[in-house]
Order: sequence, then structure tokens, then C-alpha cells
Amino acid sequence: MDLDKSKIVTQDETGEPAAIDQVEDRVEAEMAKIKGEAKKLVADGLQDPELAREGELLMEDAERKLKQKDSV
Repeated sequence: MDLDKSKIVTQDETGEPAAIDQVEDRVEAEMAKIKGEAKKLVADGLQDPELAREGELLMEDAERKLKQKDSV
């Protein structure tokens, strides 16, 4: 069974991102979410409201990125 090379469409031609790139972005967002959660927990222990807010912002940003990835 031979492939008809004229019927092959590449990802570059369709503009579709490679699967590895999609996973990489999701992993980065998940890691940012975890980092934000850790910062918030540490801030709560230290009773540092500024650090707690920084952690919350990291988590919110990561959640927003994850929702964007899920909707694509």
C-alpha cells in the first residue's frame, strides 16, 4: 500500500499546533497553578497578605490559561 503524497496535509499547512506544544503549554499552566497554591499556603502560614495575594493571582492566571486550553 503506497501513500499518495498529493493527499498528505502537514500541520504547517493547516496551521495546527503540534501535540507536544499543546501539552507543554498545559503543563506550564498546571505548574504555575501549583506554584500559586504553594505561595498562598506559605503566605497563610507567615500571615503575609501581600504574598497570599501574589499566590492568588498566579492561581487565577493559571486557571484562565487552562480554561483557554480546554476551550480550544
